[in-house]
Parts: sequence; C-alpha cells; structure tokens
Amino acid sequence: MSIGPFQILVIALVVLVLFGRGRISGLLGDVGKGVKNFREGLAEDDPVSVVAHAESPQPERAADADSAAG
Repeated sequence: MSIGPFQILVIALVVLVLFGRGRISGLLGDVGKGVKNFREGLAEDDPVSVVAHAESPQPERAADADSAAG
C-alpha cells in the first residue's frame, strides 16, 4: 500500500487543523534556523582545519636530511 497525493493532502490538512498555522510556521522557521546554524558551523570548521594543517611543520624525510648533510 503506497501513499498517494490525496492521502498526503489529507494528512497535511489534519496536521494543520491540529497544530494551527502559527505553530507549524514557527516550527519550520526554527528548523530552518537550525539548518543555517549547522551549515555555518561546518563552514567555520573547514578553513580552520585547512589552515592548521598547512601551518603544521612538515617532518623531514630521511633522504632529504642525508642529501642536505652530505
């Protein structure tokens, strides 16, 4: 048994009647803010980790150290 467009419309109507338009729009607004904050948090983490990795000292390889010493 699959849910068709008519059943989705009936479910949406029942939810709208039970919770009201104000509560649903407020809830969706809160979800949107949460997604926005999550994306901003991910965007803040990326440059920091890239910069920290680029600034970390690279260990010398044994072959490079031998050629520089010799």
